[in-house]
Amino acid sequence: MKYKEFGDKINPTIILLHGGGLSWWSFTDLIHLLKEDFHIVTPIIDGHGEDGETPFISIKDSAQKLIQYIDEKHKGKVFAVCGLSLGAQIVVEILSQRADIAKYAVVESALVVPPTGVIRFMVKSGSLFYGLIRQRWFARIQAKALYVPESLFDQYHRDSQNISKESLINIFTRNTDYTAPDTLKNTKAKVLIIIDGEEVRIMDKSVRKLMSVLPHSRVCIVPGMKHGELSLARCKEYLALIKQFMV
Repeated sequence: MKYKEFGDKINPTIILLHGGGLSWWSFTDLIHLLKEDFHIVTPIIDGHGEDGETPFISIKDSAQKLIQYIDEKHKGKVFAVCGLSLGAQIVVEILSQRADIAKYAVVESALVVPPTGVIRFMVKSGSLFYGLIRQRWFARIQAKALYVPESLFDQYHRDSQNISKESLINIFTRNTDYTAPDTLKNTKAKVLIIIDGEEVRIMDKSVRKLMSVLPHSRVCIVPGMKHGELSLARCKEYLALIKQFMV
């Protein structure tokens, strides 16, 4: 796992974890808005972008690596950890493994209750998808779905070429078979759960699970938005939301 840093290190540290198929640059606009007041760390999850040569193993493995980084570089605690989708699952796992690792946590679109009967399908889909992502025309379709701006398309396309078939299949399967550990209930972090309005039905069981384990968490359903749209395409609204939460 590699790390990009922005802003002054004397400021409170916020860690931003990107979604599957993306990299640190997906938060470029958000970083620009945050870096004056915060020290921003954007990990590159194994198997993605500049760390494409390191196979993605699992959400638990990624969480352990990030905890080790926080221990070594930030004395075991940061101001906030925020994640989208796969990144949000890693945030959940981090909170489950280390109760006092952050003061705040933002979990956007985290699947924590596995859908039934889809794991084998996802393995097959990963194999098929691997061939498609190497095609520029398909990358265009995916970039639009992932809210990648035109200015970052070439970066996205280059990064998509770096992901290995092993990593892609592991990302697909681990994303869909992840279950939030019961130890999540021990976290001392204040947790904000964000659900984009267009994915409420898909995320319903996961939200209920998180709310049952974290009864004092705050849940925000953003009407009319699709998966990842808030933090990736409406970052000013995302920032306003999390700043209101982190008071």
